Parts: sequence; structure tokens; C-alpha cells
Amino acid sequence: MDKLAIIRKPIEQEVVAFSSYFKSQFKSDVTLLNSALQYVCESTGKLMRPMLVMLVAKCAGEVNEKSYAAAAAMEMLHTASLLHDDVIDESDKRRGRPSVNVAFNNNVAVLTGDFLFSQALNNAAVTGDCRIVQELSVLGKALSRGEILQVELQQNGSYSEENYLKVIECKTASLFVCSAVCAAYTANAGDAMANKFRKFGEYVGICFQIKDDIFDYSSNDVGKPTGSDMREGKITLPALYVLRESSNPLLEPIREKLKSAEILDENEIESLIRISVEEGGIDYANSRIEHYRALALDALPTDIPSELHEAFIAYLDYVIMRNK
Repeated sequence: MDKLAIIRKPIEQEVVAFSSYFKSQFKSDVTLLNSALQYVCESTGKLMRPMLVMLVAKCAGEVNEKSYAAAAAMEMLHTASLLHDDVIDESDKRRGRPSVNVAFNNNVAVLTGDFLFSQALNNAAVTGDCRIVQELSVLGKALSRGEILQVELQQNGSYSEENYLKVIECKTASLFVCSAVCAAYTANAGDAMANKFRKFGEYVGICFQIKDDIFDYSSNDVGKPTGSDMREGKITLPALYVLRESSNPLLEPIREKLKSAEILDENEIESLIRISVEEGGIDYANSRIEHYRALALDALPTDIPSELHEAFIAYLDYVIMRNK
């Protein structure tokens, strides 16, 4: 049985019900907005974070209408932030297809994102739980803070593993944290269990982003061109490792450029990718993933039913072993 099948097995009916609920949120009586919403809805991915909501809620008690609303709120907030990010970054692709700002235009992309933010707030209100509203507020601030922090660090030439982790804790781990904690609240779990899942979500999110960043050093078709992060000025963990550890003379001018916040040219990007692969950057990143995988497993409550425990392990391993 593949990892996704193991993940879905204890929550099959709930995932089907959520998918129907989620799709119903992407509608408008304005024709252009409805077209943009349908376009976004067609590329929402495998719904990894909503599946985490279902797993945690089932583990903590039961999946209910509040669980669906909380999962939808979180995923819509995330989707809205991606639409805005693509405009800011002038990205032309998202999940292997033209981004909304390309398929439509920047104005439509921003306004569609605003609509989804409003839908997220509405779903948070539907839960009737102020703790969930607060967690989503924290998530919204974390996503914005992470983007601004990344820009600030690039402008200052402040590239380090510590700063890298600060950014991904805001931009990626916060989504998994919000999913896990809100799920526990919808199932009326106590703070102790919610906090265990909070840590699990944090470590899963870190694993997810490090794995995603490794793809930038690959020639495989992963929905974005190789080196796209570096072209946007984002120096991720494999490169940070060799910049810190390698004595390769080709890295000296690259280090100087990065310290002065200069943009790397194509030859320098290609050199940094090649050196990162050849001199252990990918191996180091994978070792950090294994470190956080172990922490995630340790964070899980010890009294989880076996089928759900297997699903959580499969979830974590799917994040780590995926190829795109």
C-alpha cells in the first residue's frame, strides 16, 4: 500500500466529505471572479494540510463540521497568500501550470486572493471557537512576517542556517502547526494534546520545506525550473551548507556578492548548484530532515490507535519521500 493510501485509510470518508465542502467555497456570482476561483480550485494539490486536520481531529476525538470549516479556513488563507506571493515574485508557474497572475492578470490574482482571505475568515467564524480564530490570525501574521523577514535578510546579506529556519518556521511550518492545533480544538482536545500536535506540525513543516528546497537543485520536473529559488535571491539549506563549510575557491566571489546583497548571475547560480550537489549540500539537508523526522515522531502522543499511528508515520514519510 502506498503512503497516500495509508494516510487516507482511517479518514477516507472524511476526506471525501471535506473535498466536497472545500470545492463549494470556490464560487461567486461574478463571472470573472468565479472563473479565477475555479482555476485555483483545479490546482489545490493533494490537500496535505487538510488531511492532517482530519487525522488529528480523529485522533483527538472525532472529525466534525468544525473540523471541515477549520481545514478550509487554513487552506484558503494559504492559497490566498500564494496568489499574492506569485504577484510579488512575478512567478509564472504554480504547481506546473500558469499562475493566476499569468492566466488572468495581477489585479485578478490579488483580488481573488482577497476573496479567499474573506472566505477563510468566514470559515473560522463558522467554527464558533475563538481559539481557532486566534490561531488563524497568528498564521496570517506568520506568513506575512516570513515573507518580509526573507526580504530583509536578502537586503542585509544575512544568510545563515539560523535565519533560514526562522523564515521557514513562519512561511511553512506555521501552516502545519495551525492545521494540527485547530484540528485538536475542533475535537475538544485539551491543551496538553493540542501542544503535542503543535510540535508535530512544526517539525513536519520544517521537513516539508527542506525537501521542497532540495528540488531546486534537481533536474527533475517538479513544477518549477531548477535554480528558481536562487534567481529570486533565496539561498536554501544545501547552498548554505557549502557556503559555510566548503573551501572551494569558486565560492569566494559568490560569498562576497551575497554579503553585499548583489544578485548572482546565471554562471554563479549554476556553480553554486553544482558545488552544493557535489560537496555534500544535499546530503546535509537530508540529514537535517531525518533529525526533524525523529523529533516529529517523538512529539506524537503515545496512546494513538495503531491505524492512526501508521497514518501519521506515513504522512511524515510521504512529506520526506515525495518527488515533487
